[in-house]
Amino acid sequence: MKLAVLAVLSAALIAPASQARMGGGTPVALVTAETMNQLIAVELPSGRILKRLPMPSDPQNVAVCGRTAAIVSVRSGAVTLVDTSTLKVRRVLRGFASPHIPACSPDGRYIYVTDDARGQLAVIGNRVIRKLFVGYGAHHMAPSPDQPRLWIALGERARSIAVVDTTNPARPRLTGHVDPHGLAHDLAFGPNGRRVWVTYDAGVHVRIFDATTQRPLKTLYGGAPPQHVAFDPVSKARHAYVTSGDDGTLRVISLATGRIQRIVRMPPGSFNLTTFGSFVLASSLTNGTVTELSGSGGVLLSRRVAPAARDTAVATLP
Repeated sequence: MKLAVLAVLSAALIAPASQARMGGGTPVALVTAETMNQLIAVELPSGRILKRLPMPSDPQNVAVCGRTAAIVSVRSGAVTLVDTSTLKVRRVLRGFASPHIPACSPDGRYIYVTDDARGQLAVIGNRVIRKLFVGYGAHHMAPSPDQPRLWIALGERARSIAVVDTTNPARPRLTGHVDPHGLAHDLAFGPNGRRVWVTYDAGVHVRIFDATTQRPLKTLYGGAPPQHVAFDPVSKARHAYVTSGDDGTLRVISLATGRIQRIVRMPPGSFNLTTFGSFVLASSLTNGTVTELSGSGGVLLSRRVAPAARDTAVATLP
């Protein structure tokens, strides 16, 4: 019976990521409202609230892997798995110390979650199947789009970045550390996997690293720290997007030239962002606004859905 359940969940995780507005269904923003202990499903681009799901206390970050959303509740030490096709809770996993960031494994079969307090990376199927010690403070992480590797910032003000080999996605392996040359906050691999962009908790610049040599190559202005960064999906890779929540800005940067193409005014506190199709989605921790933008930075939706909106990810309803 357990094997059957795992097979069903693995099939859900293997399913393609959101095919929003490409004939694959209705795109829905899944928004964590931590002060309300809810996950809010918001239809895009109408902004209509479809559902509010109760969550264990302090839901902060969310990721969508195929037909499964993983919501991490920090204070309650829980990870909630939600079926994105039905918007129903499938399972709540407990026993974490301070879980923080979820991400998808390279093959889409598993969900990775960092646990700050224990310095661990947890591997989740329909249950926790492995925990790997990577270093205390394990927080933001960046999976590579082209190689079986993962970079994990060891803290919100990280002095070290752990490098993890994910050749066997179910059994990741720590291989080394990178000096971020500052107090690293967020990080993300570029679409071709050859570069890693690192933002900082102190300082206005974003640093770009060579993913192979692990050496810094270039710095760009990113606004007041801490910044967050995301990219167009690999098939449409033209832009990098850098938010400064304290400045209330989003910078659209050309991947070809490294130049800022547009600066968009955002609701204050818009730190976290994600991309889907040719669209960008950001959430405001300060005033609970969800903002959807086109790839070039045009605002398509701005709606307040909660007192505070920590994070968002996009799923597709049938």
